[in-house]
Amino acid sequence: MAVFTPVSLADLSAWLLQFPLGRAHAIKGISSGIENSNFFITTDAGDYVLTIFENLSFEQLPFYLHLMDHLAQRGILVPAPVANNAGQLVSLLHGKPAAIVSKLSGTSQMEPSPLHCGEVGTMLAKMHLAGQDYDLQQDNLRGLAWWTETAPKVRDFLSPEQLQLLSSELQHQQTYAASAPYQTLARGPIHADLFRNNVMFDGTRLTGFFDFYFAGWDTLIFDLAVTINDWCIHLESGELDPARVSALLNAYQQVRPLSTEEQSAWPTMLRGAALRFWLSRLFDFYQPREAHMLTPHDPAHFERILRKRCEQ
Repeated sequence: MAVFTPVSLADLSAWLLQFPLGRAHAIKGISSGIENSNFFITTDAGDYVLTIFENLSFEQLPFYLHLMDHLAQRGILVPAPVANNAGQLVSLLHGKPAAIVSKLSGTSQMEPSPLHCGEVGTMLAKMHLAGQDYDLQQDNLRGLAWWTETAPKVRDFLSPEQLQLLSSELQHQQTYAASAPYQTLARGPIHADLFRNNVMFDGTRLTGFFDFYFAGWDTLIFDLAVTINDWCIHLESGELDPARVSALLNAYQQVRPLSTEEQSAWPTMLRGAALRFWLSRLFDFYQPREAHMLTPHDPAHFERILRKRCEQ
């Protein structure tokens, strides 16, 4: 989350007239993240999150917003999109598509215990099962095609050692994606960005997943690998913490057991999940967009993680 498009309280007040939320009382930009412009807003009806989409189009957005609604109807704890008085989930604000969703209770757990990881594993598996009958499909926009397209855009900023790592890992992922075993992996809508700051807890009780705007159709095991690579590591070294890994994987498999093919794919998926975020952080760090509030992430973090996963 970030702020690329500023919105004043006066701007919000005028725009909010089309929603059944009463008057606007406050708006505060959210600095974390790097993709869209996000704000906490307070209205007569309560607290919400406003997002202005900087890259996604009107045509793409129904996939994300209806996915949240689909999951919520099946008991998954996610924000609820708010329709305007015309029944629309997306409308223009400052010439860009924007949407309002409910604000989850709780706080992010940035130092998770095995207990927190177990809660995440259980809800992630339930989310994957709940998404199986979702009738809209849209590719993971940060999947292998994007990795292949983005790698040349960051090469000039890398050392020879980094170039070697990037080239060899991209080739490894491309080769695996073209293999027969890859085609057998279970697929469906995935979150694709389920980091610690995208989950809310009240103590040890999980209160919701949010920020679904990197979601897309991909292998479910990839989503699990993305989650493990953030929730179950020592941040300083990138090393996996066996206790947290076991807690998350065991909880997940109590709900959705992994197939033999998924278990075989696991090391490659952990590497692919690390490559995806190393590439995106390299791109955002070296090719940044102008923003009024922006906190770029250090690419070295996921470079360390990728190197560790390649050693395993």
